Amino acid sequence: MVRNAVDKRAVEAAVVDAQRAVAEFDGACRWLAAARRGPMAPLGAEVWVFDEALAQVLLVKHRLRGWVPPGGKVEAGETPREGASRELLEEAGLQPELLPDPAAVAVRSFLPGLPLTLGLSYAAVVDVASPLVAEDGQPAAWKPLDEGWESCFPDDPLRIRQYAAWLAERPDRR
Repeated sequence: MVRNAVDKRAVEAAVVDAQRAVAEFDGACRWLAAARRGPMAPLGAEVWVFDEALAQVLLVKHRLRGWVPPGGKVEAGETPREGASRELLEEAGLQPELLPDPAAVAVRSFLPGLPLTLGLSYAAVVDVASPLVAEDGQPAAWKPLDEGWESCFPDDPLRIRQYAAWLAERPDRR
């Protein structure tokens, strides 16, 4: 039995959002199709928050993972989108409207030794002057997209940059 198995509403929302994601990594949709046949481990959700110029991304300094987008585990009774919004509020004090289509879907382990889980990345564009209210012990900061950052997920900077470039080509991005 998988502890903290994800409820049916969250799984169905994850399936829909995974299919709508702008980018898919790690065979995530195929992995999700197989994983949903049994009890699933918790889902992950995060928000790629960009400034209006799409030149910076908001990251939080996780004590083990390094600089990562605000996010975490989808809690019981919420969809991945709702979990992403809640995590953004908890970790950075922001409540922007998330863009309609998820930015990406990926499969990853959030710490060594943990099982693989599905992670949905949502996106938002906010004014860089918006006040940040970081969670205790986990500072939040704007990082330039043209620079790297220390993270346990080495593919994240490139993936986030590629999404920002894709978003910049969309006149209706807000």
